[in-house]
Parts: sequence; C-alpha cells; structure tokens
Amino acid sequence: MIFGAQEGESVNTEDLGIISTLMDYWTQVDEVLNTGFLGQPIGRGVLAIVILLVAYLVRGLVAHIIAGTIGKLAGKTQTKFDDNLVKAIKPPLTLLPISAGIFFAAQAMGAEGEVDDFFIAVTKSIVIGAIFWAIFRMITPLLLLIRGMRRIFGETFLGWISRILKAIVVFVGGAAVLDVWGVPVLPFLASLSLLSVAVALGAQDLFKNLIGGMTIIGERRLSKGDWVFVDGVVEGTVEDVGFRSTTVRRFDKAPVYVPNSKLADNPLTNFSRMTHRRIYWKIGLEYRTTDDQLAAIRGAIESYIADSDDFAPAADVSTFVHVDEFSDSSVNIMVYCFTKTTVWGEWLAIKEQLAFHIKKIVEDEGASFAFPSRSLYFEKMPDGFAPEAFTPPSDEDDEAADASSGEAEGGDDDDVPDTQESESVAASKRQSSKSSKGPRAAGRGVEGEGGDKGEAEGGGGKGEG
Repeated sequence: MIFGAQEGESVNTEDLGIISTLMDYWTQVDEVLNTGFLGQPIGRGVLAIVILLVAYLVRGLVAHIIAGTIGKLAGKTQTKFDDNLVKAIKPPLTLLPISAGIFFAAQAMGAEGEVDDFFIAVTKSIVIGAIFWAIFRMITPLLLLIRGMRRIFGETFLGWISRILKAIVVFVGGAAVLDVWGVPVLPFLASLSLLSVAVALGAQDLFKNLIGGMTIIGERRLSKGDWVFVDGVVEGTVEDVGFRSTTVRRFDKAPVYVPNSKLADNPLTNFSRMTHRRIYWKIGLEYRTTDDQLAAIRGAIESYIADSDDFAPAADVSTFVHVDEFSDSSVNIMVYCFTKTTVWGEWLAIKEQLAFHIKKIVEDEGASFAFPSRSLYFEKMPDGFAPEAFTPPSDEDDEAADASSGEAEGGDDDDVPDTQESESVAASKRQSSKSSKGPRAAGRGVEGEGGDKGEAEGGGGKGEG
C-alpha cells in the first residue's frame, strides 16, 4: 500500500519503473567493471597496476640481491676486474623486474591480439636495453684490464677506443630494438650510406680535424693533463681530446676549444714531458769589479750549483758559469743550469734560493750589481781653436754702426781710394740700403763688410747729390 491511497486500492511498483531503472543501472556498472580498463575488467586492471607498482618498488632490491650474489663469487678472487664488472652491471639489473612486471601485468589483464603484441614488444625492448646497457658499462672495466696497451698507446688512445666501442654498442642496441618493433634495419642503413656521401662532401673540415686527432693520438703528442704551448694558438692544460677538437684550459681557467688540425699542423711544445727545467741568467757586475772578485764570484756560484741536490749534475745536462760579455754598463756573468724538478712551484722556489745565494756571494766579495747608466764627458778646446760665439746686435749697436758710417762719409776723401762703379751697381746698392732695415750681424767679417758698404753708399750719395 502506498500512503495516501484510498482504502482498498493498491499501487503496482512496476508501474513506476523503479525496478527496470535499477536493472539498467546495474547493467551499466557491470559493463564498466568488465570492459572499463582497456576493454578488460576493472579488477584485472587494478591487479595489473598493483603488479607494476610492486615491480617498480622491488627493482632495487632484486638488483642488489643478484649483484650481491655475484659479488660474493667475485670477492674470492684477488683481482678487482670482476668487482668492477659487478658494479657495472648492477644498474642495468634494475630493468629486469620492470620488464617482468610489464609482462605479468599484461597476462593478468588477459591482453589479446594487438594489445598483447604491444606489451610483448615493450618487454623485449626493455630486456634488450638492459643487456646492451650492461655491455656499454662493461667497456670501461675491460679497457682498464689491458694495461699493456695503455702503456703503448696512452690514455688518449684508450679514450678514443672507448668512445668508438660505446658508439657501436648503442648503434647495435638501437638496431635490435627497431627490429623488435618491426622497423627494417637494412633499408635504413642503406639510406644512411647515401646520406653519408652527401654529408662527406660538405664536411671536409670535420674529417680533416678527425684525421688530425688520429695523428695526434698516433704520435702521442699530448695526453690529458699535459701542459702544452701551441705557437700562436694557445697555452694551457689539456682537458680532453675529442674527435673534432681538443679542450685546452688556459691558466686563467678559460677553456679553449682548438681544432685538431691546428694541433697537428702547428709546432706544439709539451712542457709536461721535460726531463729538467732550465735557469738561464746574466748577472751584471760593475766595471770597477776586479779580476779577483770576478773569479771568486764565478767560482762560488759554480760550487753552489754543483753541491746542491736541487740541480741536475753537469754530467747529465749542460751547466755553465762564466764571465760572458762586456755590456754597455756591466760585466756579465752567465749562469746556465737545470733543476731536477719540472714542477713550476718547486722550480720557482729553487730559483729564489739561487738568487739569494748569488746576492750574498756578491756582497761578501765587496762587489756590487750594475744598473743601466750613461756617462757624459766634456772636453775643453785649446785657446784660439774655439769657434766665435754669435751675438745678435742690439738697438744701441745699430745706432753706433750708423754713427760710424756717417763719420766715414764726412771724413777725408783722400784716405779712401776712389772706385769706379757703374750706375747699375750703385743703384742696386742704394736700393739694398733702403730696403734692409733689420739688425745687422756683429762679427769680424760682417763688420768689415758693413764698413765697405757704408763707404759705397756715401760715395753714391755724393755723386747723386
């Protein structure tokens, strides 16, 4: 009975559609539970997710257990090679639980058809990746095992071999993964060969640097950590020798990337391979130093170098201490020797001690070091040979000269011989007398010349008057 209905009347619940609605809702829920997760029941999907989470969480534990078991066997040997191999393969082992989790999750879901093929391909790809990753990491321990090759070819050559082998492993592993997914590898390689021809035509510098790098490694010109100097290019410490360029870090800590062709073509000095380090000085002493003092100073310096353990013996390297030359302001003693160490800091300390000792030797002998100087000598000429000084005339001298000229004109004409001059010469002298109003030079020859002119001008004046 429904509340509110009249007595004796009943309402059929089926008329309201409640039951049919609930049935329809349950049908939808059942459909979601059965096909709501990639076409599979929700329960299976939840189970698959749980399997993946467990596999992800235990991946480190499984790798540790496997590596620990192998490590116990490797620990029984005396070599470290097998221990390094165990360390190398431990990270790739973490991929195995993940691949197993993906496989079992797919099985729990009941994947079929293309879905099942997809999960199988993913599982195979992860296994292949784990295998080639382990091989990739095992290359370094394997190369460390070849110690004889390291002594013959050097660290740089082994570094190149390591890079080449790792590149091959990556290439082969990638080709294996592509094959799992159905990608044809041979046609892909054929297309790469055609592309390589086109690239080679436009990458001549790249191959030139590559060949230059091979030349450097083959000749063992340098290695990592060497102090090198390339004339006109760079000076610093080698950090890495790559396929195309070499990284050299300068002493101001700035890296310089030098193409290998420049290192192969230009002269290269490798200071790290010096057997000894040179000291070359010229010690200047004053010219007033006596012969006995020079001999004593030279002998004391030579004895100090010969007796010190810091310097290489004269039987192994050239060692000279001699009076070398007479320079502009000093008598020079040459000091030429080599230290046993090639370390820059130690070499500087030894050179400093040598400098202190030489200074003490010179002071003990009563001599002094010379410094650049120049002497000037003034010579006095004998009487009668000195040139006369030129003194410019003053205004008073000009007035006195004019007065003397006037007296000469008004004097007795019998004392001055008559000279026959042409009209043109007289006119020229008169014009010269009128135009020159500047000061006249006072000298012996000049004064005599002025007197003659005065007479000529006076005579000309009389004739003109």
